[in-house]
Amino acid sequence: MLKHLTALPPAPKALVAQCGGWIFVWLSGHFGWLPGGIWTLALVQAVAAVVIAAAGRSAWWWLPIHLVFTPLAVATLALGVPSWVWLAAFVALALVYWRSFRTQVPLFLTNHKTAQAVAGLLPSSSAAVLDIGCGLGSLLVVLAECRVDIRLTGIEQAPAPFAFAWLRSRKWPNVTVMRGDFFAPSWAEFDLVYAFLSPVPMARVWEKAQREMRAGSLLVSNGFEIPGRAPDRVIEIDDRRGTRLLIFAL
Repeated sequence: MLKHLTALPPAPKALVAQCGGWIFVWLSGHFGWLPGGIWTLALVQAVAAVVIAAAGRSAWWWLPIHLVFTPLAVATLALGVPSWVWLAAFVALALVYWRSFRTQVPLFLTNHKTAQAVAGLLPSSSAAVLDIGCGLGSLLVVLAECRVDIRLTGIEQAPAPFAFAWLRSRKWPNVTVMRGDFFAPSWAEFDLVYAFLSPVPMARVWEKAQREMRAGSLLVSNGFEIPGRAPDRVIEIDDRRGTRLLIFAL
């Protein structure tokens, strides 16, 4: 059974965890193992859902979601929060995270120090840079300010981050922000591809880079390793996160 649970996609796995938590609460109440009270039931359900999600090897960021989901639902009901607030929150989260439940790539933001370190990797002459999953365009903006001679392209799938990145980069003619799947277009024309994603897609990212990027180009991963492939160089960033840029030469 556990083998089947670990094989499920993220969204069905989350549903199983939540339902399993409620089944555990129902059984515990049926046999008299739990004291009464809605908050007791909500907290026990939350912990049970976390345990099931962890046993199913869900990504770590699903665990706090499971932990707070039912208690927050109970709290909003107790406070009489209008139903439209739930709809508004859902729409807002959907616009920001879009298909993160499938891709398992949350929204990460590149800080200024990291962007400057990436700028230091660029050749002195003109170059083409691709930021896959560019988020709010943080890297693109810093590089555009540093180097007017380079061509910068960002791809973002979630609507809200894409719109924000597109708006903030409009004043730089050498920056292009597109919405879509970053695996779809060819990477052959780029001298450097930057990825700040998650561990999940990195094997596929490396396969595409090997297949399409030309000799001498660089794949730069912010923090996430490529399975079975040691980086050619590691740059340690002096920031609060302790960022590590993993450099892979093609």
